[in-house]
Amino acid sequence: MGNQANSRQKRSTSESTVEVHSVMVECTVTSRFAHTVMTSTALNKANSSQEIFFEVELPKTAFITNFSMEIEGKVYVGEVKEKEKAKKQYEKAVSTGQTAGLVKASGRKMEKFSVHVNIAAESNVTFILTYEELLQRKLGHYEILTRVKPNTVIQQFQILTNIYEPQGLSYVDAKATFLSNELLPLVEKTVTDKKAHISFSPTPEQQRKCPGCDGTLIEGDFIIEYDVKRDKRLGEIQIVNGYFVHFFAPPDLHRVPKNVVFIIDRSGSMYGNKIKQTREAMLAILQDLHQEDYFAVILFDNVVNCWKESLTKATKENVAEAMEYVKGIRDEGTTNINSAMLRGINMLVQDRQDNHLPEKSMDMIILLTDGMPNDGESNIQKIQQNVREAMGGNMTLFCLGFGNDVDYNFLDVMSKENKGLARRIFEASDAALQLQGFYDEVSSPLLLEVDLKYPDNQVDSLTTRHFNQLFNGSEIVVAGRLMDNDLDNFLVEVFGQGATVSDWDVLYPDEEYIFGDFTERLWAYLTIQQLLEKSKSGEPDEKANATAKALDMSLQYNFVTPLTSMVVTKPETEDATASPLIADKLTEGKTQQNMDGDPHFMIELPNRNDALCFNINDTPGTIFNLVRDSISGILVNGQIIGDKKIPPDGKINTYFWKFGIIHQIFGVKLEITTQEILVLQDVHYNPLLTFLCSVDLLVTKDGKLTVTLKDSVKFIILLHKVWKKHPYHRDYLGIYTVDTHLLSPSVHGLLGQFYHGIDFEVTNLHPGEDPEKPDATMFVKGQEINVTRGWQRDFRRNWKGENVPCWFVHNNGLGLIDGVEADYIVSDLFTAV
Repeated sequence: MGNQANSRQKRSTSESTVEVHSVMVECTVTSRFAHTVMTSTALNKANSSQEIFFEVELPKTAFITNFSMEIEGKVYVGEVKEKEKAKKQYEKAVSTGQTAGLVKASGRKMEKFSVHVNIAAESNVTFILTYEELLQRKLGHYEILTRVKPNTVIQQFQILTNIYEPQGLSYVDAKATFLSNELLPLVEKTVTDKKAHISFSPTPEQQRKCPGCDGTLIEGDFIIEYDVKRDKRLGEIQIVNGYFVHFFAPPDLHRVPKNVVFIIDRSGSMYGNKIKQTREAMLAILQDLHQEDYFAVILFDNVVNCWKESLTKATKENVAEAMEYVKGIRDEGTTNINSAMLRGINMLVQDRQDNHLPEKSMDMIILLTDGMPNDGESNIQKIQQNVREAMGGNMTLFCLGFGNDVDYNFLDVMSKENKGLARRIFEASDAALQLQGFYDEVSSPLLLEVDLKYPDNQVDSLTTRHFNQLFNGSEIVVAGRLMDNDLDNFLVEVFGQGATVSDWDVLYPDEEYIFGDFTERLWAYLTIQQLLEKSKSGEPDEKANATAKALDMSLQYNFVTPLTSMVVTKPETEDATASPLIADKLTEGKTQQNMDGDPHFMIELPNRNDALCFNINDTPGTIFNLVRDSISGILVNGQIIGDKKIPPDGKINTYFWKFGIIHQIFGVKLEITTQEILVLQDVHYNPLLTFLCSVDLLVTKDGKLTVTLKDSVKFIILLHKVWKKHPYHRDYLGIYTVDTHLLSPSVHGLLGQFYHGIDFEVTNLHPGEDPEKPDATMFVKGQEINVTRGWQRDFRRNWKGENVPCWFVHNNGLGLIDGVEADYIVSDLFTAV
């Protein structure tokens, strides 16, 4: 968590006048249910009012339950409302000119909550955010993750965690990504049989990167891992305040053999790192197969290819042969998910009919894809139906969606309709490890078709009691309401392929270590999560009922879920009336829209070691003037082209595909497209002699064309090749300019106007919609505009491109460019404005 602050006064370059006095993260865990309170106090030391920002990150699996601000003794508390009602309140505020802004954004494991408020001179504000979650057991442990980014040295900084587990603690470990040898001893950990206390409270001097500087070492993830003791009994039931929770994770069970079909997307969109990381992960996964497992490998694009026509026992020799096959995976073709899935399902069905597979074993399919189905059957509802009917409830489907272009909701529903789940694999250097990590979670089934039965006359309002499988290192959790608090015994029966057991003892946790009605809130949390899952698939009436009940419970228990929003009303100030901010819960299927459209413009400013960038979006076929210098006779125009067809998201990308360059003094014209370079000559000049004397062309094998105009600039034009059978995207061109100082001061155009520099000033840095890209205010050309700190790709030195930080100007560069983008449209490739 962290605080950021900046004054809205123009051209303020003084030191920060906001002092973050304290940051405290206090987490209480009782029986896996975590209740976390983040508190921060900041002081406005300035002699005028200014905005102060509160910004924290919390786990995606958590629900916000409360947010409040205390300002000058008055407390402003957030209110959970139905999402549609909150949205109407937000839109009303916007329409009346009030400052209303969304305060949620999503990352890989975490979500960001940020809010800002105007604080009077020499006043302070205290922010308090509360969230709750049921910790999930994965790979044999529970994890409490706290992300801290204070951005400065804090007078009072503390992370405090108290854990109480009535079953007893088997181990507790605390670590952090920022812990140095000097900071490590500051982590205090006390563990007894059932309780653990972990604290981390560095002093201001211990936080500093160097003596006397404001930079802080405290930035990253503070992680606590733990597990509980598990004896020969097959579970633990705990009862508090009329609700029970049953934890079921039996030790010492033998794994169930599995029959797994890996279905791997090798279409053209998987080119580059994706296919490389997929190969790397598959090689590791194949090596982890147990000898009693059976497996198959299917590769698909528009064509489906099988390593073998039936599943193969995972002997050492067979695994080695499959690894050689996987090493040869190459990207090509379009994406026919339907045919690949049906081939894999039919393979399992046929092998079952032929008694080729062990009777007591688990059938599963793991699908990895990065895109939309665009070959063969492309209707996603029809594909889901085909898969559901072919599987017939007899096998489990796990779907891995690689990157942000995949239709995650499609995969999520399809997997949940077939006893499985979906997971997004983020495009990053650790993608192969993400793939392996997911496989590790599901690679060792212990029990199949698990049913838990409780006394009908003693309990009601039970959460899900049937589970398709229990994997090694995980845990089944069931909660419910008791009809009779005076229980002499609590008979529970568990049925599953692999075990049947009954007669549990009941634990009553010590009252002094529990917080409030934690079992009831745990039950509500679990019920809402399961209702939200039911609302995604099934019959329309079932989905509607699940949604309605989840909304009702979210409001009752004050949880911010995908169906609700928290409305935070900011106090009135001299400049504005009270206005609402809306905190939403994002789902994995909803990703932030990237601001990077096409074409990209990047203005490098070497003297400031900085850059400006903006996008121009217009209809395909539009021609823009990029450079126009009447003194030196240089003219450059560019034409944009659109995608081959409208992509599923409805957003057509545009690209530069053709440039016209004129050297008017020598009468030379160049037409450069993604396919050819044409040299055109004015009839008044000796063509060959004039061209040789005035223009130098250098083409390199990596798709780079350098055009050097005599006594003037160089233009570097890069060809970006896209897989030729890509269903949407095309090859496109990028242009860079060198030696711009050789052009006259009167040079203009979308690019040319910046060749001799530009004066601007950036202030008021504050959190933006994207957690990685803060917003700011830019003063340029006598105007004040909103900008975002982002990145553009520079491909001059490396075909993969390098990320160059820049200030991104929105709305087609409005306020940065002279006039508007329409002023730069020309009628012909060789026509000046």
